[in-house]
Amino acid sequence: YNKTKRITMKLSQYKTTDYLKTEADVKEYLKASFETGDSKLIARALGDIAKLKGMSKVAKNTKLDRSSLYDSLTEQGDPKLSTVTKLVKSFGYSVSIG
Repeated sequence: YNKTKRITMKLSQYKTTDYLKTEADVKEYLKASFETGDSKLIARALGDIAKLKGMSKVAKNTKLDRSSLYDSLTEQGDPKLSTVTKLVKSFGYSVSIG
């Protein structure tokens, strides 16, 4: 007679922002996303960082609409270059080619 033991596991949803503990983590994440050249990944990273910093605060600092930011900063979004540069600047960084 074979008894099987049932194991129950609780899984939680992965959230990148849970792993961005320091400003260096944030900067490296943003830099790595730009290095991929993948616009969807860049938009997602910008969105993750905006959420981490507070979407309402970021919207106010950039003078951009909060709901538009939520829409454009996903893998399905396609933020304009002006939005990207405003966000990067509001995070305390600059866009450069190196």
